[in-house]
Amino acid sequence: MQLNKYIDHTMLKADAPKSKIDQIISEAKQYDFASVCINPTWVSYAAEALKDTDVKVCTVIGFPLGANTSSLKAFEAEEAIKNGADEIDMVINIGAAKDGNWELVQSDIEAVNAAKGDKLLKVIIETCLLTDEEKVKASQAAKAAGADFVKTSTGFSTGGATVADVKLMREAVGPDMGVKASGGVHNAEEAHAMIDAGATRLGVSAGVAIMEGETSNASY
Repeated sequence: MQLNKYIDHTMLKADAPKSKIDQIISEAKQYDFASVCINPTWVSYAAEALKDTDVKVCTVIGFPLGANTSSLKAFEAEEAIKNGADEIDMVINIGAAKDGNWELVQSDIEAVNAAKGDKLLKVIIETCLLTDEEKVKASQAAKAAGADFVKTSTGFSTGGATVADVKLMREAVGPDMGVKASGGVHNAEEAHAMIDAGATRLGVSAGVAIMEGETSNASY
């Protein structure tokens, strides 16, 4: 198993300076990670730095609350792609999910899906804020909207990925859609547990520790 290609090497902290972005770009090149996942302000910089590699540029939309309007999320996605993003990780309208307004949840995702063209769309459902039934319905809404992945967490709420949630989401979307476990994966053992549960991508800030057989307590 090429564990490196499961990893979206992530730095989303609001106070991350350019030196931290340079660090994760350098590490992503060294370990040939699947992508770097960064805030939109860094997309064009990362795209230029990674243009001669196969490391993708991933960014976040409607992050971390998911409470932006659908049109604004779509604009964010268009802007990010114009700046060089290969992958879009968007946050659902969590309040709509809590209200059981699945039509709005789905249409919100569809707006971004329409804007992203042929780029990869991952949908963050923020599992720590949802019941199991809501997790299933949110995952199904993402699938119905045409997204490529469902993703557990932003890493900025009350909890991150769990094996149980990854299994539940995998069952909800079936075998062909991607499932990304993000937040709370600190070492290779935890990474393999998520993959065994059905994850096909891992959003982690501990990418180097995972590859080196160490444990990291770093957060996004």
